[in-house]
Amino acid sequence: MAEFPTIKQILEGAILAADGPLSIDLMIQLFEGEQPSRADVREALKEIEASCEGRGFELKEVATGYRFQVRTEYAEWVSRLWDERPQRYSRALLETLALIAYKQPLTRGDIEEVRGVAVSTNIIRTLLEREWIRVVSHRDVPGRPALYATTKYFLDYFNLTGLDELPTLSEIKDLGKVNEELDLEEEVVEARVIELEDITQFAPDPVSDEELDQVTADVNVIEDNIRNLFPDPDAEEDLDAEEDLEEEEPLAAEKDQAQTQQPVEQEDQFANVPQEIMDAAFQEDDQDDPKT
Repeated sequence: MAEFPTIKQILEGAILAADGPLSIDLMIQLFEGEQPSRADVREALKEIEASCEGRGFELKEVATGYRFQVRTEYAEWVSRLWDERPQRYSRALLETLALIAYKQPLTRGDIEEVRGVAVSTNIIRTLLEREWIRVVSHRDVPGRPALYATTKYFLDYFNLTGLDELPTLSEIKDLGKVNEELDLEEEVVEARVIELEDITQFAPDPVSDEELDQVTADVNVIEDNIRNLFPDPDAEEDLDAEEDLEEEEPLAAEKDQAQTQQPVEQEDQFANVPQEIMDAAFQEDDQDDPKT
């Protein structure tokens, strides 16, 4: 450290002036000529971090480098410098982001399969615009859906240096506390549990046989009224056909009876004629017939 007596002050100024986290490689490039080693830079950073103890800000290492930031316990007062409220994120967006963080890489269909609901296009667009996720590849299946993974900017936003610093699922027990820390738009709704003994109050009253018979009779009356108001055309045609058939049957019977009675009536006309005259008439007819 003797070769670079002002390295601590140079790094403090550079980290303070940088727009974002400053990596060790960029810190080394600040020096021309003989550059400090990575070990020297890390030692200077430890000194800076120790000097921030007991102050309102700290030197924080994140995924893309080092930065100065306000300590979390003073955020309530510091946030009053800005009139606008910090952006709030929906539970659906954070659930989608958590699935990508813990199960990456995965597709939009994988997320929908786990959550059981469709993933809004606005959620994916918001995560991409904030550069919290990115497309790392495409799955080799029909349609080639995009595979999403988190970025270093996601780690920076949540003060993480790597995915191994994510809390394990067993550590996340109090959903109400998590909801408060993440400032969710939606509150955790406790499910209402109905005891078995309370179900009896929803049971219907017993019905007697007389009441069932009365209900059946009322239903039959309603059905008859509906048939009268809205007659079935097919049923009317069948009824007309049956009536025409009933009318045709007596006419046919009368016709058959008339045909059977006609020869009898003709025989009755010659019932009183003597047989000699009948024979003589038939003989004359035979003589007039040229075939005979």
